[in-house]
Amino acid sequence: MLADKTLGAYVEQLTDEPLNKLGNGVPIAIKDNIQVSGWAVTSASKILQGYVAPYNATVVEKLLAAGLAPFGRTNMDEFAMGSTTESSYYGKTLNPLNRAHVPGGSSGGSAAAVAAGLAVAALGSDTGGSIRQPAAFCGCVGFKPTYGRVSRYGLGAYSSSLDQIGPIAQNVEDAAILFDVIAGRDDKDSTSAELNFTPTAPNLNGERKLTICVIENYVNNASAETKTALLAAIEKLKSHGHKIIYRDLEDSKYDVAAYYIIATAEASANLSRYDGVRYGRRAEAKNLKDLYVNSRSEGFGEEVKRRILLGTFVLSSGYYDAYYIKAQKARAHIKAQYEKILSEADLIFMPVAPGAAPKFGALSDPLTAYLSDIYTISVNLAGLPAISVPVAKVSENLSVSAQLIGRAWDEQSVLDGALSLENLIKG
Repeated sequence: MLADKTLGAYVEQLTDEPLNKLGNGVPIAIKDNIQVSGWAVTSASKILQGYVAPYNATVVEKLLAAGLAPFGRTNMDEFAMGSTTESSYYGKTLNPLNRAHVPGGSSGGSAAAVAAGLAVAALGSDTGGSIRQPAAFCGCVGFKPTYGRVSRYGLGAYSSSLDQIGPIAQNVEDAAILFDVIAGRDDKDSTSAELNFTPTAPNLNGERKLTICVIENYVNNASAETKTALLAAIEKLKSHGHKIIYRDLEDSKYDVAAYYIIATAEASANLSRYDGVRYGRRAEAKNLKDLYVNSRSEGFGEEVKRRILLGTFVLSSGYYDAYYIKAQKARAHIKAQYEKILSEADLIFMPVAPGAAPKFGALSDPLTAYLSDIYTISVNLAGLPAISVPVAKVSENLSVSAQLIGRAWDEQSVLDGALSLENLIKG
């Protein structure tokens, strides 16, 4: 299997400068919403069947320039809308740890490929936890950079103010190596940050002592197995010399509402381009109106239709101020809460999900599925970097991970803290 070696091991073999220059042909799996020239890119949707990417996403250009090879498409929830990979037009992806359980989503295919040893590492996209949650469910490391740190040019848009490309890898060092390759300013992306970027992998320091704030009410509200695993991880961090403080986040009830209003509103606008005229699947129709209706009715899955309808509703006349504007105000409040905590601490520690990976069908109710994202979506609303790190194996061979969140643009501290935690868990 490819993953008999880590990305770091391949780099060691192929170059004398392992953390600065990568060798030819190291295979990286690519999520089905990232453009690779000459490859089909469908966002796991029926409506994009037959569409072939005419150009490379910026992250793919950077992979190629560094000597890495885009390697295989990975499955996902349709248009990244979901948290189980069950909404894909191609069918569900299985969790390699236990095939009766979901691999998470929307980047479930990328996480499963890495966990199963089919890929050394993979690229995913994270709108509300879609890298961190599937990585956690599959026992991998998943890293969401600060919004604007990695170019979104060539990424199929779901929610443009929330989407961010990032790596899924077998370990923290590999995540840092792949992050360094894809990060940086891009003139093709108007949301790309005009900031100098210092590579993180050469400066990884797992011995660095950090102040880590545990969100106590989130840990206490997780499942029994998850809580036990997280508390044990906290004790290891404490014994290693990290300073642990405790705080609560009491306004989490606003997170889900704000996220799904903003995300679906942006999705409604972004997905309006799929009309059966310019590209993708075209339905049979007698006039232009029927062409739009038939193409979208046949091409979009149920979850995508549900979110488009919700987004169109909150943007409609009479509801824009009542919902969308209030959601943006809530977003500012959420960001301020994180900034307050991060003024006292280097990192925030919390669960990735309420429990380990559920069985297929357990999140079939949309509201239950939306609420399962409670610990990840606020990070996207605040635009902060965050990583999921496996901390324990639990019943049914499933994995539990901790989530570490840092200040905007301070990916180094997030990765240093993650490496420290990873080393402590491995013992």
